[in-house]
Amino acid sequence: MSTPLAAVRFSILDRSRVRQGQSHPEALRETVEFARLAERWGYHRFWVSEHHSVPGVAGSAPTVLAAGVAAATAHIRVGTGGVMLPNHQPLVVAEQFGVLESLYPGRIDMGLGRSVGFTGGVRRALGHGRGDADDFDAQLTELLDYLATGRAGVHAWPTEGLRIPAFLLAVGSGAERAARFGLPLVIAPAAGTSAMVRSIERYRDDFRPGYDATPYVVVSTSAVVADSTEQAHRLLLPEAWSAAWSRTRGEFPPLISPEEIDRIAMTDKQRGIFTDSLRGHIHGTEETVVAELEALVARTGADEILVHTSTYDRTARLESHRRLAAAVGLTARSPAVFA
Repeated sequence: MSTPLAAVRFSILDRSRVRQGQSHPEALRETVEFARLAERWGYHRFWVSEHHSVPGVAGSAPTVLAAGVAAATAHIRVGTGGVMLPNHQPLVVAEQFGVLESLYPGRIDMGLGRSVGFTGGVRRALGHGRGDADDFDAQLTELLDYLATGRAGVHAWPTEGLRIPAFLLAVGSGAERAARFGLPLVIAPAAGTSAMVRSIERYRDDFRPGYDATPYVVVSTSAVVADSTEQAHRLLLPEAWSAAWSRTRGEFPPLISPEEIDRIAMTDKQRGIFTDSLRGHIHGTEETVVAELEALVARTGADEILVHTSTYDRTARLESHRRLAAAVGLTARSPAVFA
């Protein structure tokens, strides 16, 4: 199927979501297998995330998981979406990515964020309080210094001299910060597409050449392909219920099936969050999804789309990504190519 989206890069963010009855190790191994398939289908990047003490998410050590993904694949770029810099010393982050890039040259991306943990207990366990992300500019400056020539006589071997693409995840003032540091921007329509478009426009207008010479925008969005809009909508229910549960119980749970969700007697607050969480997703048949993605790219001028999809049905999720890759014109590779 030919589409103007063939000129746009498509990548995947996987959070290693845990399903009811599944162990965390099983979810991590599933992520690695998913990356192998994403490479075969023609996706440009495969990123993993950082979450701590979350029952429904197995991905807690993104650079370690990225190493496993890179070892299991041959060509796809591998990175983090992202490493939460306030949780780590910049020197250690620089060293970790230097090791990754040394082992898998030309394939490693460094996606960075500023979240400091889901709960107060997690934030304390990570060694900081709620306000510790306020010095993010200083942390980011220190990290980028280590990637270049070192800092105050300290060198992040083997990182120096390696070209490791760095991306900034936009939360709050993230778009302004990405422009100021001259970094590629990763942004999602969390507050609505219109707000995201305004942030992207400001990013491009205010961009100062720094780590990169020109602005680059990655739009992160969910996208679900199925035989019908109704089927695609059903696949969105498990993640929406997890959001409702987490915001009323303080814990992000493993995914459960749509059939089990149908039987839940939700409180009014849970029903409101659940309904809100189902809005704004790109979902439906190939034709519907392609049309919505084309509209998104037209509004944002995105250079790349980073797709994230969570659902209880593993087979349906993989099939959705496979069908999306074909629909937007990605070039599938035969398994023999990687032999």
